[in-house]
Amino acid sequence: MSKYILSVDLGTTSARCIIFDEKANVISTSGKKLNCFFPMPGWVEQDPDELSASVITCIKETLLKSSLSPCNITALGITNQRETVIVWDKRNGRPLCKAPVWQCNRGAKYIRSLSKTQKELIRKKTGLIPSPYFSASKLAWILDNIPEARKLAESGHLVFGTPDSWLMYRLTGNRAHLTDYTNASRTMLFNIRTLSWDDELLSIFNIPSSVLPEPKPSSAFFSNTDPSLSGSPIPIYGVAGDQQSALFGQCCFDKCDVKITYGTGCFLLMNTGSSCMESKNGLLTTLSAQTEKNTPVYAMEGSVFMGGALISWLKDNLKIIGSPDETAAIAEEVPDTDGVFIVPAFTGLGAPYWKPDAAGIITGLTRNTDRRHIVRAALEAICYQCNDVLRAMESDTGLSITELKADGGVSANNMLIQFQADLTDAKVTVPENIEITAIGAFMLAGLGCGVFKDLNSLIGLVKYNRTFHPEMPLHKRDHLLNGWKEAVKKAVT
Repeated sequence: MSKYILSVDLGTTSARCIIFDEKANVISTSGKKLNCFFPMPGWVEQDPDELSASVITCIKETLLKSSLSPCNITALGITNQRETVIVWDKRNGRPLCKAPVWQCNRGAKYIRSLSKTQKELIRKKTGLIPSPYFSASKLAWILDNIPEARKLAESGHLVFGTPDSWLMYRLTGNRAHLTDYTNASRTMLFNIRTLSWDDELLSIFNIPSSVLPEPKPSSAFFSNTDPSLSGSPIPIYGVAGDQQSALFGQCCFDKCDVKITYGTGCFLLMNTGSSCMESKNGLLTTLSAQTEKNTPVYAMEGSVFMGGALISWLKDNLKIIGSPDETAAIAEEVPDTDGVFIVPAFTGLGAPYWKPDAAGIITGLTRNTDRRHIVRAALEAICYQCNDVLRAMESDTGLSITELKADGGVSANNMLIQFQADLTDAKVTVPENIEITAIGAFMLAGLGCGVFKDLNSLIGLVKYNRTFHPEMPLHKRDHLLNGWKEAVKKAVT
């Protein structure tokens, strides 16, 4: 008899649910778009009730489409946008305010006020570079600025969670207040060496420990959903932040395994095994998704701000393409960019440069330049940025990267993926099913509930239908990389 796992993928722009059988075949899917609100410059927020209601609707629709009963679902897994902060009153289950999203900058003043000693302590214990991107400063802002928030927190009535915690709370009928290690590791309040909330970090941000969820390994049993949700309880087993879920879904179980998710931005993670390495090149150290039986598994992470967003800029701002799907064909009309480089530092440069004041530039323009060169330069810029992060990973770890696993919407662009293989001198493989974050949650849930025996039983579930091998001569690669480095120098000066 087939076994089925329901995977919930709560992103920033959409909520999706997928039912898989034990061979990772998709049985049914459902999705809902989500709203973002921008009340002030630099602020981004979402409605917590919309997030949970959208997921619950998707669960019901997915079950209905599949013709399966809830009692046929062996487990439910969750993967989610990370760092977003939701605060609610546990007496009535009502959110205290809209949720500051991971992109929200409202906690910046708390980061600016940190001393050098505090920043070093945060980096050592959390593996993160202190930033309003992470949850702690956003939570501090809510406690200090939303009426009654701190009073409620100190009286034990207020609780906090990232989106996984909020979903589990809602799905369990306002009972469970839980999270997993990967989501906890993105709050800037969690010690990734001891796998516990840290009193010193809580003190820095003046956050009472009573608001925190209980952290568990990613494939642990978390709780049962409330029977009123779908007619019978479904056990929640696998939970992980989206990027760690993608790393797991790509079966990057061994040290030095690397995945790149090409989305709006690009997220690169390398499995570093049991080694909690500190980066000397501006990368983050974070926890990977792990099973209950495993010792902590760590990863090195680097983010590229402008991935698919750069292609959107070509369409919406420059208006030189009609659709992102056109870019590969347009770029391949010319053999190269004819010396044109785009450094898309529209919001500064991230890892490994960390130059917030860098300016976006286009260099090498001539009378011969046309839209084909610009489009090709934009696609190549995404790869150059990813290559910079990959080289930083090699420098930090002393490991050589020979293979990359790619996913995300932009990975459909064959020209871009081939250029990445050429530039990085590594094989790049792309899965047939691009819903890798959801697959990661499916795998974790399946491990937790016993559908899968161990990590080896997951190998082969994901089918790869495109493989790209490096073909570029060394002298050409070196010439292009030198040109990119010169363009970056101009952007930062």
